[in-house]
Amino acid sequence: MFEKISDSSKVRRRKLKVYEKFMASFENPNFTNDNNNSSNNEKNVDDNDMPIKMCQIRKNSTFDDDIIYIVDDHNGVKQSSYVFLAQVTFPFIIAGLGMVFAGTLLDVVQHWPLFKNIPEIFILVPALLGLKGNLEMTLASRLSTLANTGKIDDEEKKDKILLANVALIQTQAIVVAFLASTIAIVIAWISNGTIDWAHACLLCASSLTTASFASIVLSIIMIIVILTAKKFNIDPDNIATPIAASLGDLITLTILSCFGSFYLKAHETESWLNLIVIILFICFAPFCAFVAYKENTTNQVLFHGWTPIILSMIISSAGGFVLEKAVKKFPQTAVFQPVINGVGGNLAAVHASRISTFYHKSHSALGTMPYMYNVRKFFSIHRAFFSNDWDARVARVLLFLVIPGHIFFNWIIKLLQFGNENATNSSLFTTFYLLAALLQVFIILYISQFLIAFLWSKSIDPDNAAIPYLTAFGDLTGTLLLYIAFEILALINDKAIKIVVN
Repeated sequence: MFEKISDSSKVRRRKLKVYEKFMASFENPNFTNDNNNSSNNEKNVDDNDMPIKMCQIRKNSTFDDDIIYIVDDHNGVKQSSYVFLAQVTFPFIIAGLGMVFAGTLLDVVQHWPLFKNIPEIFILVPALLGLKGNLEMTLASRLSTLANTGKIDDEEKKDKILLANVALIQTQAIVVAFLASTIAIVIAWISNGTIDWAHACLLCASSLTTASFASIVLSIIMIIVILTAKKFNIDPDNIATPIAASLGDLITLTILSCFGSFYLKAHETESWLNLIVIILFICFAPFCAFVAYKENTTNQVLFHGWTPIILSMIISSAGGFVLEKAVKKFPQTAVFQPVINGVGGNLAAVHASRISTFYHKSHSALGTMPYMYNVRKFFSIHRAFFSNDWDARVARVLLFLVIPGHIFFNWIIKLLQFGNENATNSSLFTTFYLLAALLQVFIILYISQFLIAFLWSKSIDPDNAAIPYLTAFGDLTGTLLLYIAFEILALINDKAIKIVVN
């Protein structure tokens, strides 16, 4: 920490030199030892050369009173906005293509007997896709933080930590999937006035199977990605969450459609099968919980990490209710729903993961804001998007990806729908769709930077809580804005919009 600085012109010039040198790397909390080569007269660094050092210019100096200098030797690589853009673009495109295929798959399976006979399954779609995001992206964020802080460098500890994290994800997936199916059943009961218990068992069995199988597959993929990224000195925060998103939606929707259809046929002849599946998963959950409990890095999440994923599941279920209504009136929404929600959640997860890692590497205890930050600082829209703060620069890069990304993804959708009479080809639709997508990402990126500050100030680890809330808000706002866009296009009689009159 710098001592109080005099007002002499010599010190002012020295201060300006330090300021310019450090601000050159201020796009990102990941800085290099190059910045640590300043003389001891310019900065006061202890002999241990801690990973993050900070100096704060005193009030009424020549600089803003909340300017922070941050030095980090993470990976030994200085990362500019251009490097960040280069690192995040390829995973973003891969993730988007995965969501495009997921949307195309949903557009196909919405006509299957499973979705025709049991329309409540649509309520499960955002909840389960959101659950995948809540759990797998949280896992990716948590493992990225562990990798960036060197806590999985020890080979003996690494295997134990990774196994415990997979067991934790399984426990959370089973419990939340059961609750998601319960909410879907309750919503169907409120809408229809009665409960079909055979359909209820099918919904529950489908939900549990989908969540469990998808979580195992995606957890293994995430572990491989993060360990590989660390080996090649690539920041896992930039690639782990997009890759989780790229495969997650497609894998989850495929498992739901296939197993749901299997259970639909089975309950006609072996009605006991769905009930047996439910019982087996309920018995499996305590075993996974025990494995997670034995590891220090997961036992706290096991006891205190339920609120975010349960509340986010409820929010996503509200998005599922909107989706059910939207698909009934506008069947074309099915192909775009995973894309708009997935892209928004993906970008917000990258932002949240980076900010969370920054807080963890600040060496400030949970509950204590680093570098004398104040939570109110993060409620400013101007600071969040138009300032020189590193997270604002990251937000601008992520916003820059929205329009070209969605144009590319929509082009791929049109290619996949070539010859389909339900394809939306009007420029008017594209305009409203892009506006909805941009507004959605703007909202959740703004929420992400003050949400993480708020969570940290309340002693809540953002690695475990931020992404579930953000993906859930992304699901709800994305589905709602997409529905509103279709309603507006229907009002102005856009001929590309197909309306089903119920």
